[in-house]
Amino acid sequence: MMDNSRGGFGRRSLLGTAAAGLAAPGLVGQALAQATWPDRGINLTVCFPPGGSTDFSARMLAPGLSEVLGKPVVVENRGGAGGNIGIGVVARAAPDGYTFLVASSVFVVNASLYRNAPYDPFRDFAYVATLGASPNIIAVRSALGINTFAELLAAVRANPDKFNFGVPGIGTTPHLAAEVLKLRTGMTYTVVPFAGAGPAVQAILSGTTEGIIASQGGQVEIAYRAGQIKILAQTGPTRGPDMQDIPTLTELGIADAESETFNALYAPVATPAAIVQKMAEATLQVLRRPDVAARYRQGGVPVVAEGPDGLRARVAREVPIWRKVIQDAKISVD
Repeated sequence: MMDNSRGGFGRRSLLGTAAAGLAAPGLVGQALAQATWPDRGINLTVCFPPGGSTDFSARMLAPGLSEVLGKPVVVENRGGAGGNIGIGVVARAAPDGYTFLVASSVFVVNASLYRNAPYDPFRDFAYVATLGASPNIIAVRSALGINTFAELLAAVRANPDKFNFGVPGIGTTPHLAAEVLKLRTGMTYTVVPFAGAGPAVQAILSGTTEGIIASQGGQVEIAYRAGQIKILAQTGPTRGPDMQDIPTLTELGIADAESETFNALYAPVATPAAIVQKMAEATLQVLRRPDVAARYRQGGVPVVAEGPDGLRARVAREVPIWRKVIQDAKISVD
């Protein structure tokens, strides 16, 4: 009779071998899935309706990703609740590399703004890439005849609480920029949140609102180029490349009011690292193409093209910045 207590294929060794045999198919399956990814279409979930800079960024990216990855890449808009619906959908999605989130700066804002935000920006997502960033703009309907920020300031002060400024959703950086502008200038006006920049633009064009504070791209850019809105100021640290004739708030003497809207790509947190890296590499390859970069710039969203590490650092930097703004402006949403 064999002594199972020492050497050879004793009982313990046989059990270990059996366990390894049971585990191997799962490990092999995971490795195979990662090696063959993607083997079907990929979904880019945008957390806003069509028409804004976030939607624009996703739709400029998708065709190039389809070419690089060899599979269809489809954009799906899941707007609502200031971006929380779409963000929450992806946070709960299967982490298989076929569902990604395209979100604006609300990603770094909402967890501090909403008491019951459906995600945690640090625990629920893997960071893939920053796509682009644009300053927020302060604009009015051209028909109002207000041509400078000083004229706007005088008009609002002369007519307190009679001006309505549309913003693309509660908790977006344009919304917070509108609240910061009140704090820094003493202006009183009503902030009207819409489901996204597209509906906010339609409101100003229809006369529902007098002004808009939004990121530069998407339908805002189209309305500006068509002469339907007049951009009076921008909120970036310097003048944007395509808005060299429009002053920044800092230049106008309004300190501590800088902001921009960045759009980025995320995956559910448990998505395999190898897939996240492949998606990041494909995304950066597309963004660095001169024709794609030119379209982003023409749409008012200059390319940033940061990989996972850069996006991770950006999120870590911006979450506490916007938390303080929310606290100072005493903004809270149930």
